[in-house]
Amino acid sequence: MQYQFSKMHGIGNDFVVFDTFSQPLTLTREMVRHIADRQFGIGCDQVLLLEPPQSNDADVRYRIFNADGGEVMQCGNGARCVAVYLRSKKLVLKDRIVAETGAGHLVLQIDDNDHVTVNMGVPEFDPVKIPLKVDEQQELYTLSLGDDELTFGSVSMGNPHAVIIVDDVDSIPVNVIGPAVQLSGLFPESVNVGFVEILNRQALKLRVYERGSGETLACGSGACAAMVIACQQGYLEGTIDAELRGGHLALCWAGEGEPVYMTGPATTVFEGKIEL
Repeated sequence: MQYQFSKMHGIGNDFVVFDTFSQPLTLTREMVRHIADRQFGIGCDQVLLLEPPQSNDADVRYRIFNADGGEVMQCGNGARCVAVYLRSKKLVLKDRIVAETGAGHLVLQIDDNDHVTVNMGVPEFDPVKIPLKVDEQQELYTLSLGDDELTFGSVSMGNPHAVIIVDDVDSIPVNVIGPAVQLSGLFPESVNVGFVEILNRQALKLRVYERGSGETLACGSGACAAMVIACQQGYLEGTIDAELRGGHLALCWAGEGEPVYMTGPATTVFEGKIEL
């Protein structure tokens, strides 16, 4: 059977979007892998499945599947694409959209020029809730990787993140360290690994090795996690410009117990149909 889709991206983090408002669809792991395959499918970092909400106070339920077929609970760049998709298809006519996710409700505010501000929720530092297998909560944790010792901060933004502050993010072997951290056994649900270079008090540069997808051009929740950890350690303050390989995001956090706000663009690339 053929299914209509939209190909979208948020500063290079790309998605294939399906909605079930008019055409029911259940995705298997094998179907997701086929869709995400850049040689034999459409090609994307994640597949987004939009469904009617289950609660009266939401406009949409959206589910996120990584390229390996696994379902995850949070995706900041995907959330912006969801908002723009719903507005462009006239499924939602208002500028403020409430989306149900596996991590709870997200509030999406559509601004000018298809920029969207997402309330990403309150960061969670409790190791049990990240989850992270350590005895007690700390600002910094250490991990031995062969002869090297890695120092990182950790937080959940609805999904788990390890954040490593480095001097030069362009010279870091992301594709070596990222998988090593994921396979270390410290993170029972795996982890997104962020490598952060502090540019100044209001700017950072970031690369992220995502669980289930590898390094992507951008990671919205990863940018929020990086900013939170860097603020917690005293490197950043105020509204932060996050430079990722695919573009820039604006981030703001008032401190512990407060939500993180992320603003950035969402772009539709093309539409089509695929046989599933």
